[in-house]
Amino acid sequence: MFIIHTFAQPNSYPALPCYFPFSGRTAKNRFLKSAMSERLATFSNFDPCGRGQPTEELVRLYETWAKGDIGIIVTGNIQIKKDHLEATGNTIIDRDLPSVARAAKSQGSLVIGQLSHPGRQVSINIQPYPEAPSDVEQPSTGGVLFGQPTPLTKDGIKDIVNRFAYAAFVLHRAGFDGVQLHVAHGYLLSQFLTKTTNMRTDEYGGSLVNRAQIILEIIAAIRQAVQSPSFIISVKLNAQDSAPQGFCIEESIMVAKLLEIAGVDFIELSGGVYEQNIRSSRDKPYTVETREGYFVEYAEILQSHLNLSKVVVTGGFQTLQGMSDAVLRGAADIIGLARPLTAEPLLVRDILRGEKNKAKGDKFPESPMLRFVASAAQIAEIGNGQDITDFDNAFHVARFIAKMQKEIPAAISEALFS
Repeated sequence: MFIIHTFAQPNSYPALPCYFPFSGRTAKNRFLKSAMSERLATFSNFDPCGRGQPTEELVRLYETWAKGDIGIIVTGNIQIKKDHLEATGNTIIDRDLPSVARAAKSQGSLVIGQLSHPGRQVSINIQPYPEAPSDVEQPSTGGVLFGQPTPLTKDGIKDIVNRFAYAAFVLHRAGFDGVQLHVAHGYLLSQFLTKTTNMRTDEYGGSLVNRAQIILEIIAAIRQAVQSPSFIISVKLNAQDSAPQGFCIEESIMVAKLLEIAGVDFIELSGGVYEQNIRSSRDKPYTVETREGYFVEYAEILQSHLNLSKVVVTGGFQTLQGMSDAVLRGAADIIGLARPLTAEPLLVRDILRGEKNKAKGDKFPESPMLRFVASAAQIAEIGNGQDITDFDNAFHVARFIAKMQKEIPAAISEALFS
């Protein structure tokens, strides 16, 4: 847990450096750009080898975020298998990744590559035969259909472990400072942790320790492959799934303890799964006036069980006061920002300079999926060097919604705007 310096001004806490005892690395401040799915890499429906290669747009995106003076930049959803993607345009482990690393590191940020496998949560149009812990099918959501998954064999699990380790090796060679394992939002590693999607009866199912086994094996394999004690290993972990009989806070605490024993530098708390649109402002667990953040309450509980691993809280932060309060009270060691940095990629720099004390708002109706689509549009604008649409302007919001209703299928439109 972070010990506050008594001489620091309250609103300066996020500006202080953050030391990671396992890797010995230090972030220049306590702001983290959380991973988002950029979808700016190449994609081909016909040639899997034409997928996932970095583009000029992806490099430009990270050059822009690097100028924002962010302490830690986490790239989004790098896939370990070219035929199992979260979405078209995902980056896949590729020899051209050094260009992305150089862009993101150019202003002194630590750059972490998020590694992921979608498991059952891959569109049937990309992969009709997904692989998962068990044969529990992903429900159709927002008009997206999913195939019936095939349970991974033990050899298949070993292959997954090796692919994560190889991906980390490639990122280390490319100049990345570390990796983040995506163990949230219903993707493959999260599917292993959750009883409702892991029905296995072997050593990878049953007890929570067994269900976490693949994650611990991946961490050990990464250390063996990279052979660098200064390489950061982090995990994005659900505080809870917000689904019936899903992963809960008590299980999250137990897994976090295992991760600390395994030497994980930081744990980024998140929550929910693909079919659960829980990220509405009405659903925030904390409504105290001076507090922000969707997972602050869970982070405070988790902090009391950890000694060395740092806790990142992402989601729902809007003001410098709210961010500083989370660090001051010991709920968060690091403040994660995602959508605020698509609207204002230089927000952290402006906060550190004292030029701003809050993130730009928006005029959208209550629709988490609509905000997700809008943020993706802003990412594309940054990557293409275009002006960023100001969604704090009601006219721009109305025009964007009208455009989306014309361009997307009716089923997805209903999910977005209902």
